[in-house]
Amino acid sequence: MKTTKLIATFSLAAAATALAGSDSLIIAPEVKELRPLAADRPDATETPITVDKGHFQVESTVLGYARDKRDGVTTELWTFAETNLKYGVTDNLDISLLLAPYSYERISGGGEVERNKGFGDIVFGAKYNLWGNDSGQSAMALMPYLKVPTGTALSNDEFEGGLILPFAFEVNDRFDIGLQAEFASVWNDESGEREFEFAHTAVVGIALTEKWGTYIEYLGVAGEDDYEAYGSFGFTYDVNSRFSLDAGALIGLNDAAEDLATFTGFAVKF
Repeated sequence: MKTTKLIATFSLAAAATALAGSDSLIIAPEVKELRPLAADRPDATETPITVDKGHFQVESTVLGYARDKRDGVTTELWTFAETNLKYGVTDNLDISLLLAPYSYERISGGGEVERNKGFGDIVFGAKYNLWGNDSGQSAMALMPYLKVPTGTALSNDEFEGGLILPFAFEVNDRFDIGLQAEFASVWNDESGEREFEFAHTAVVGIALTEKWGTYIEYLGVAGEDDYEAYGSFGFTYDVNSRFSLDAGALIGLNDAAEDLATFTGFAVKF
């Protein structure tokens, strides 16, 4: 999950370097131990843990695919290198920039095909940890965000934004629970109006081994239209303490939800 990565546990080795001379002992400056890698992927539940002060974190979907069919029209979307760039401003605050450098959309139905491709919208965000960044069994954060339209073929040319409230609870060394509420102002292309939307998630993360983790998640979206329900699952693999690979899928559980989305990516801290 997106908590500590709530789907897996990571360990960091703190190092102190010492050089011994004939007359003196020189000790290198103290090296602060970094927090375990905590990423806002691959599931929909964000982590309340922030990036360490002065450090960068890159979280990217190398390849993503989504498909939805309704009223005889099939929409498919491929995304490449959609990336969230994060920087730790203070010990409990980080900022982020989400970019979608290239996406390809194909809409088919009634014997006609429409294709759109190019750069997507930009999302600016911030995360402020309320508690649990460095210790404790639970953690929570505030995450405001703003989507800025780019005016491309894949943009709806509208500003959107909201507030995310992620919460994480460590049951034991192998199991974690994440809960999230999101309040957003979104644009409805069909009605041509701005609407309020409420999304909520619940996820269970399981550490299978020291390197492998998995998660199972529920996601619901309530707004002016019919309620959307989704189920999600995925896996993570810790290459090392600062680099993780992942893959997962999101499946629509009712007619109002989009049918399917799959993704594979990584998270790395510098």
